Amino acid sequence: MPDHGDRQAPVSTVLDPEHGLTSAQVAERIAAGRTNDVPVRASRSLGTIIRGNVFTRINAMVAVLFAIIAVIGPVQDGLFAMVIVVNTLIGIGQELRAKRTLDRLAIVSAARPRVLRDGGVLEVTSQEIVLDDVIEAAQGDQIAVDGEVVAATALEVDESLLTGEADPVVKGPGDPVMSGSFVVAGSGRYRAAKVGRHAYAARLAEEASRFTLVRSELRSGIDRILKFITWALFPIGGVLVFSQLALHGEAGIQESIGEGAVSGPVADALRGMVAALVSMIPEGLVLLVSIAFAVGVIRLGRRQCLVQELPAIEGLARVDVVCTDKTGTLTENGMRLAEVRECGGGEDVRPVLAALAAADPRPNPSMAALAESLGAPPPWEPVAVAAFSSARKWSGASFATPEGERHWVIGAPDVLAAPGGPEAAEAERIGAQGMRVLLLARAAGRVDSAGAPGPVAPAALVVLDQRLRGDAKDTLDYFAGQGVEVKVVSGDNAASVGAVAREAGLPGGDRPVDARALPPGAGPEFAAEVERTAVFGRVAPEQKRDMVRGLQGRGRTVAMTGDGVNDVLALKEADIGVAMGSGSPASRAVAQIVLLGNRFSALPAVVAEGRRVIGNIERVANLFLTKTVYSMTMATVVSLLTVAYPFFPRHATLINAVTFGIPSFFLALAPNLERARPGFVRRTLRLAVPSGLISGAAAITTYLIVLDGASMPQLTDRTAVVITLCATTLWVLLLVAKPYVWWKVALVGGMVGLLLTAMLTPLGQEFFALDVSDPGKISVALAVAAAAAALITAVRLVDDRLMRRSEERRAAAPGAEEEAGEPARVG
Repeated sequence: MPDHGDRQAPVSTVLDPEHGLTSAQVAERIAAGRTNDVPVRASRSLGTIIRGNVFTRINAMVAVLFAIIAVIGPVQDGLFAMVIVVNTLIGIGQELRAKRTLDRLAIVSAARPRVLRDGGVLEVTSQEIVLDDVIEAAQGDQIAVDGEVVAATALEVDESLLTGEADPVVKGPGDPVMSGSFVVAGSGRYRAAKVGRHAYAARLAEEASRFTLVRSELRSGIDRILKFITWALFPIGGVLVFSQLALHGEAGIQESIGEGAVSGPVADALRGMVAALVSMIPEGLVLLVSIAFAVGVIRLGRRQCLVQELPAIEGLARVDVVCTDKTGTLTENGMRLAEVRECGGGEDVRPVLAALAAADPRPNPSMAALAESLGAPPPWEPVAVAAFSSARKWSGASFATPEGERHWVIGAPDVLAAPGGPEAAEAERIGAQGMRVLLLARAAGRVDSAGAPGPVAPAALVVLDQRLRGDAKDTLDYFAGQGVEVKVVSGDNAASVGAVAREAGLPGGDRPVDARALPPGAGPEFAAEVERTAVFGRVAPEQKRDMVRGLQGRGRTVAMTGDGVNDVLALKEADIGVAMGSGSPASRAVAQIVLLGNRFSALPAVVAEGRRVIGNIERVANLFLTKTVYSMTMATVVSLLTVAYPFFPRHATLINAVTFGIPSFFLALAPNLERARPGFVRRTLRLAVPSGLISGAAAITTYLIVLDGASMPQLTDRTAVVITLCATTLWVLLLVAKPYVWWKVALVGGMVGLLLTAMLTPLGQEFFALDVSDPGKISVALAVAAAAAALITAVRLVDDRLMRRSEERRAAAPGAEEEAGEPARVG
């Protein structure tokens, strides 16, 4: 690991950290390349997108097969390569659209650090920071570059994302700060000591933040399937070529191939091999995965949702628990001072509250409401400041007043007030009505001293009004209807959180739990209580993280929403972290999705988009793998029987296009609200393998019947097999396309129309080498297809029934399922 103490050589020295760099010094550093040139949230470049869509395993397979047809002809049999060209162009186009969407939203979402230059403070992008810039930092800010603190007011920095150390570190002048850490309390300034790639933590942040197609269950599952298919191509292709070469009596088939084609046993064997292998390759599956993800990014972008990592869309489809904060999600961001109830001291505390609000350089919503309502503060000089932190639940300041030093603290009544005292009881009563209550109290000593605040004397209860978002109830109702459980985890008083949850109609809102009463540690008892309870108050940041871990340990897929620095640890730990656009830079930096519109009501659309993408990918995977299985079946049986392969490559192109290729493109973009479940590969193969085996067996059955002992097929024989396979696989398409809506029926009808056009028109018959002049063979083809469709339907019904019973057993005994090694699924 590089030494963080090594300072990047400066161009010149900053003599006055209170003034910052001058414009001339900034220009000098830019000219010398001393800039923070680390790209943030970079989407894929144009070159990477083109390479990623052109140089794929699928395209390589198809290119080899096309090269064979290019040599032996005819040109019609190379039509399958055009599908790959179109697919590649569509994939590139969709990814470029997604890139433009991401880049535009990333600019909006990007943090803008405040730097001191020419004696004034201005906002710049992270890339515009130069060496020796003096940068301001306050609660919620992420440290942009490695630096050295030059001024601090109760500054505390959380470095857990870098070092794993859970406790915040107090920073003073001269102390180092690392990029990637974030401020949890206080404020300060630090000087940029390392910028760009010279900072180790910055390099880590660059790699962690880059927009990538990282591994996921869906992608890894498809990769495993493609790897198996790739290895299967070689033995199946070799055996098929050998069997075709073993045939004799090729005479009489050359006239049906087409002009300009190379004739002979080798050429015919290669054509049969290409026809079989083209159907084995699921050429559209990888394309549709990319398109589905890209279209998901674009759709979410229109809703002002920035997807910072593509697999987040997949994760959204699997979410069954949403943990959310209260303030800024269920309630509006802003607050209003409703009342100040003095505790009998006789002193007017409003000037004190105004002074406390003015002493906070970056007030939170509570202090901002006080500053707005109480007007100008008295001319008291703060001699000590204790910034608010989620761990302490209080803040304060010591002032030099005409009467001497006065020490004041303000924070949670159940933290500052004596347990069981009248102030604590009154605060509990008011909080149960959904109000936020703070206790103002006098401290005996300076607020920054060791052991502060010590015993305090209550002075007043400060009541703040927090309004429920108008769309909160509808959002919670949506999640309830979709089987997604919502848990509210807040640092506020449990009674207050419960009141808001009840007003929003959240089940379990009438039974809030104070997180301080949860079982110690993060063991099984803690996780079980977290799963049972819907509303938690007084949750520390570390507890939010432990709650996410506990739910994950019980087989749940967790999305965490938040906007504050106290949510960062949980956002990072969750399967999907969702931050508000107006939230702290630190929360936005670690989240996979940023809701730039700052509305909790956008989350249902985000979850629905994830379900649409993953559900549809699984649906089309069933189609493409069915095609692969029936092709393997036919190739194997043909090789064993030593008969001619029934299709030309152009036949395979026609079948693939009308049964799976064109329909899957539309199905991949259709609405789909079913929550995705683990086990993508197993579940897909369980449906595709029986359908593919039956379809392949049906095609071979028709072939053997119409062939009637002949060594080589006629065009009428080949056409009969095409009809059987098209009819059978169109039936599979109908089963996969459920539930039916008008456009799906029209889609299948359109594919039948295209097939009939190819079979019944002279141009189609000549181009695709089809002959429907023998009614007897057509009848055989349709009868075999009907029997195969009935068998496929019966297998699917039995499988669905077994699946439902299995899910019912898992739901009844989730513990047993966990012991068996598969995560329990709820919802």
